[in-house]
Amino acid sequence: MRQCEKCGKGSKMVGERRLLRGHYNPVNWTRKYPNLQWAKIDGSRKHVCVTCMKTLHKAPHKAPKTAAVK
Repeated sequence: MRQCEKCGKGSKMVGERRLLRGHYNPVNWTRKYPNLQWAKIDGSRKHVCVTCMKTLHKAPHKAPKTAAVK
């Protein structure tokens, strides 16, 4: 199954809502898949969603140094 190997995000069923004479008619259920790409993590290639890829390439956030209150 298509699933992110880092966060476990998988497919989900979504429905389209079509407006018909003032009322919504839920039709056409389809399966939506996450945007998976191949990425090299820890020396091996894995299927990873783009959301995880963006967080992998971010620099770690460092807390600003503040003066100690006396």
